[in-house]
Amino acid sequence: MLLLAVLCAYIAVCALFYHGQWQLVLQPSRSVSQTPTTAGLQSTEVHFGVDATGQPQLDGWWIPADASATPRPTALILHDGTGSLSDAIPTAHLLHDAELNVLLFDYRGFGHSLGQHPDQQLMQADAASALRYLTDLRNIPTSSIVVFGEGLGAPLAVNLCAAHKDLPAIILESPKGDFDQTIRNDPRARMVPASFLFNQKFPLAAPLQTLPTPKLLISITTGSTPINLQNAADPKTTLELPPAANPQTLHDAIIRFIGTYLTPSP
Repeated sequence: MLLLAVLCAYIAVCALFYHGQWQLVLQPSRSVSQTPTTAGLQSTEVHFGVDATGQPQLDGWWIPADASATPRPTALILHDGTGSLSDAIPTAHLLHDAELNVLLFDYRGFGHSLGQHPDQQLMQADAASALRYLTDLRNIPTSSIVVFGEGLGAPLAVNLCAAHKDLPAIILESPKGDFDQTIRNDPRARMVPASFLFNQKFPLAAPLQTLPTPKLLISITTGSTPINLQNAADPKTTLELPPAANPQTLHDAIIRFIGTYLTPSP
């Protein structure tokens, strides 16, 4: 009986780990402390990602490029796995200053989007919903969309481009992913067979090695380019910036990259 009780307790611990493992790599926030308006950007709040109930699940902002005689390409931002879309306002501002339309949204479980909590599968599905919103509802051709993956949004951006070969370009900034080793070193995972239970891996290095989409790979570092970016498939441009780099350097790199690989919307 004692052995059975211990076994049942261990199974319960494994079940708790399995259902709560998303918390080991994701720290979503419901707080939206800043809006494009407070950052001096014109925007429209948008809702999309309709589920089986007919209710939109995803909340975000459409930030149009400044009025221009020439239509501009569009950036789809996939933000990091911490905080909410308001933490990505500086990125949206950067891309807007590069004369792009911007779609910034929250995954399910983040900000004002619905859902109890995020996980890798849901976030990947939400990224696909955001792309469909641009192409189906805003009638933006795929050839005019660049996917911007920030932090943990990078693996989502890579997988999105792998599934949609017609996306012309991808930008990754400070990409994170491949959490297998991180979880093995986490003391919270040492009581369970994490190698078998953990599925929030957010693979990055291996997909990057085979992704043919043109890439701008940005790392904030005082050292060399991270190995997963060095091994990314060509064509790629790598950019290493120190933490206190002049923002103009990044702005100019994005302008050159966009001008090389993207076409404006009709």
